[in-house]
Amino acid sequence: MAKKNGVTMEVGEDGVAVITISNPPVNSLSSPILSEWNEKLQEANKRSDVKAIVLTGKGGVFSGGFDLNIFHQVHKTGDMSLMPDISFDLVGTLMEDSRKPIVAAVEGVALGGGFELALASHARVAAPKAQLTLPELTLGLIPGFGGTQRLPRLVGLAKAIDMILLSKSISSEEGHKLGLIDALVPPGDLLSTSRKWALDIALERKPFLRSLYRTDKIGSLSEARAILNNARQLAKKIAPNMPQHHVCIDVIEEGIIHGGYSGILKEGEVFKQLIPSDTVKALVHVYFAQRAISKVPNVTDVGLKPRPMKKVAVIGGGLMGSGITTALLLSNIRVVLKEINSEYLLKGINSVEANLNSLVSRGKLTQDKAEKAFSLLKGVLDYTDFKDVDMVIEAVIENIELKQKIFIEIEEACPSHCILASNTSTIDLNVIGEKTNSKDRIVGAHFFSPAHIMTLLEIVRTENTSPQVILDLMALGKAIKKVPVVVGNCIGFAVNRTFFPYAQAAHTLVNLGVDLFRVDNVITSFGLPLGPFQLGDLAGHGIAIATKDIYDKAFGDQMFRSPLTELLLKSGRNGKINGRGYYIYQKGSKPKPDPSVLSVVEESRTLTNIMPGGKAITVTDKDIVEMILFPVVNEACRVLDEGVVIRASDLDVASVLGMSFPSYRGGVLFWADTVGPKYIYERLKRLSETYGGFFKPSKYLEERAMRGMLLSDPKSSRSRL
Repeated sequence: MAKKNGVTMEVGEDGVAVITISNPPVNSLSSPILSEWNEKLQEANKRSDVKAIVLTGKGGVFSGGFDLNIFHQVHKTGDMSLMPDISFDLVGTLMEDSRKPIVAAVEGVALGGGFELALASHARVAAPKAQLTLPELTLGLIPGFGGTQRLPRLVGLAKAIDMILLSKSISSEEGHKLGLIDALVPPGDLLSTSRKWALDIALERKPFLRSLYRTDKIGSLSEARAILNNARQLAKKIAPNMPQHHVCIDVIEEGIIHGGYSGILKEGEVFKQLIPSDTVKALVHVYFAQRAISKVPNVTDVGLKPRPMKKVAVIGGGLMGSGITTALLLSNIRVVLKEINSEYLLKGINSVEANLNSLVSRGKLTQDKAEKAFSLLKGVLDYTDFKDVDMVIEAVIENIELKQKIFIEIEEACPSHCILASNTSTIDLNVIGEKTNSKDRIVGAHFFSPAHIMTLLEIVRTENTSPQVILDLMALGKAIKKVPVVVGNCIGFAVNRTFFPYAQAAHTLVNLGVDLFRVDNVITSFGLPLGPFQLGDLAGHGIAIATKDIYDKAFGDQMFRSPLTELLLKSGRNGKINGRGYYIYQKGSKPKPDPSVLSVVEESRTLTNIMPGGKAITVTDKDIVEMILFPVVNEACRVLDEGVVIRASDLDVASVLGMSFPSYRGGVLFWADTVGPKYIYERLKRLSETYGGFFKPSKYLEERAMRGMLLSDPKSSRSRL
């Protein structure tokens, strides 16, 4: 019986040894695979009947790169010896200095370490539309198999830095134009052409080119230094809190100045130094956490199959409704968009068209595809076209009575199999559907704004929602390129529930005398894209007022009551919606702090009257981060304690994708575990003693802190999902 996983070698009558990596589904480079590849390569070089070598992958995939499970194990155990210590020997010596030419036969994908094996080969033949990428920086690492040295020598320094720093993928077609791919051939000819190419090198009919010896695309030293200096400025801009971008440039520079082998040695040293770093731990955690969310007990493990969603109705063409509609259309799903009158319907349709046009103008979508997507949209004013829809997504304002009325109507208008979903961000689904008879079909489909761009989809299940409905919505989410996370039904669900203290903590600080613009700057320096006040401007302050009573009723004893938002609206400031909030918004310009809003802030401070002795408190930037984000961690603990999420890591994914919590910090709970539950508990306890119950630590946090446990410890899970 043929071995399923591993590395095989077959020597043909032409004298070409074809070495094939087989490790489904993407031929990842695990330690055993690398060891076997090492052995086969040495054997091929020793055998007298082998003239040349072709490296390929089984099943139409070259290689998806290094097996990330190894990093996961290293981080879990702290045992660095689990890392295979063969990178320099393998691609630095055995491949680079092989006496027999190696040709990489590339199709499907060549990612990370897989791409680096191709770079270390002496020629590359590829099938069309193969994807070539070095994505290591997205995991906090740098390329570790020589990619920092070989890619610049094969495509030029500027292009290589662009690909590495931004983790940009290029197609085999672009690679061919750049000279990286030596020949582009149909998939059926890939192996035969690669064999012939390898023989031609062996017989000196084609040049025997070793990447590390090439300098023809590097340019002069002064040109290289200018490119590297520009790269450092880019790294400061796109990755101010991440070390890997900056050290990667240093490694590239080492090779430019001191030669490729010196660069590879430094690359190996830096790669190993980065593995145990907090950034790598966090990013690897998010990587695996995002894959774990697809496993939902009693839904994905009971043999159900998702039903197709061919036609979906959306009720409400406002910001959320038009965004959801756009997302569906982009995935070739027919959409019926309903509004209450012709004026609102036209606005909704125009918003969808504007969303599509924006994607076209930014090069994210072709004009043909935009027109095709728009042709799948039908606007309506009644329920006539709902008779054959597979799902309805209600996306109207957060008004309980209105939503209840709509659910009564759609239950009657839609077929019996139709899923009845609400995009509510706060309201209990049991309340929304309490007057219906189809509670097993009711589910939350909570998108994040802008819905056609943000990737998170919270799927909110009640105790009555059927597993089939959950599975169907998960499949739809994936089909429209969202990341679906299944959560429990409560006020605010997982993300908004966890982050409702975010703005309240910011209001607490400002009412204690801290400058609001400083608060925003400190939080963006921490890594969130927007501080709490600019985020409020972006959402529109009317939304905060609309949901205030809902949160107050549910979590009154955990809230800080500030009049600031009401005062802001009273002064005619609703944020970006009308161009004025805490910031001034003008088309084509970045938001600018509005000094005139400080009079509104002063009025709020007078009304709350919480500044000690009437004087502003003195805080460090660290204090601001802790006073803003520790209450968020505290609420995340309550979400865990109540079993709103299946796993703690689900909340990490949701915080990264829904609130843009920095992925390089691992999500809100992973970051909290890094800081230390005991420290967070003690800090919140002191803050609550000074400033009141808003900061009072939860019982869950106290328990973890006292027992020396991590917040994310699976032993503490109480999931009710």
